[in-house]
Amino acid sequence: MKIWKHFKTVTYHKYLVMKGCFKVGLYKQGLLHDMSKYSPSEFLVGARYYQGNRSPNNAEREDIGYSSAWLHHKGRNKHHYEYWIDYSTKSIDGGMAPAPMPEKYVVEMLMDRIAASKVYNRERYTDASPLKYYQQGKEKAPIHPRTRKLLEKLLHMLAEKGEKATFSYIKKVVLRKSA
Repeated sequence: MKIWKHFKTVTYHKYLVMKGCFKVGLYKQGLLHDMSKYSPSEFLVGARYYQGNRSPNNAEREDIGYSSAWLHHKGRNKHHYEYWIDYSTKSIDGGMAPAPMPEKYVVEMLMDRIAASKVYNRERYTDASPLKYYQQGKEKAPIHPRTRKLLEKLLHMLAEKGEKATFSYIKKVVLRKSA
């Protein structure tokens, strides 16, 4: 197990998200982001499957067919769109459907994607990295249309205008509107 390396990676990721959240005024979310990653059910699995260049959840998934750490994590962290999957009252069969995410969690999701891209890409990171990663899996992602529209707008803005402009827009427009 690579306990120390995993701890440093998780903590650095959490620090980067906190820094981004603070810049847009999401202080509580910045402080509390991903606290469940330090719980035994997530941390020990992460240390066991740690590789340093990608999420250990993917390695666990490849090994046993699912990720127990991810199943624990997504149910406790509102910045993941998977948290917002619920039974639909609008569908004929009452199946599962994505619910719209509050803007503050979409913003935290953006910060999470930026931080993960910085952690795993290191010196290869650019402001387009989070968009590029998102585009690799967006077709499969069950995200509510309103949530998808905002997330994609912010990812494109980040890629085209950079962090400073995007964070300013988030603080002055996105979070002001939802306050």
